[in-house]
Amino acid sequence: MTSRASRLGKLLEVQRQMKALHETRRAGLLAEAVRAEQEAADIAARLDGGDAMATMFPELYHRRIDAALRLAGERKQAAQDEAQKVSAATLREKRIAQAHREAAGWEERLREERQRLDTITLGLAGQKASRRP
Repeated sequence: MTSRASRLGKLLEVQRQMKALHETRRAGLLAEAVRAEQEAADIAARLDGGDAMATMFPELYHRRIDAALRLAGERKQAAQDEAQKVSAATLREKRIAQAHREAAGWEERLREERQRLDTITLGLAGQKASRRP
């Protein structure tokens, strides 16, 4: 059976991977929001610039601008949700790391106590053996 510190170490690594996943997803969502805002700005510029197609079909341009801005808002909200998940993952990571340090320290103290006990036991056994005629 593996030690508690070993299991906590593995759990800590998984938690770090989960945190990295949420950070990556958040960055991707923010990038998508920026692209959608840029698309809305580009379409609005064409509409205001007197593009021939824009003057013929202004309602299509307005719908596309609205859709791009709506998408940007959705992506920003999703990125905010991911930021909360990053915060929760960070907190879990800190708690697991603390538990890992405590378990490793406890196991090290236990190992040292066993070594001292073995040393004392071997010393007593050696003294008994040397007293025999």
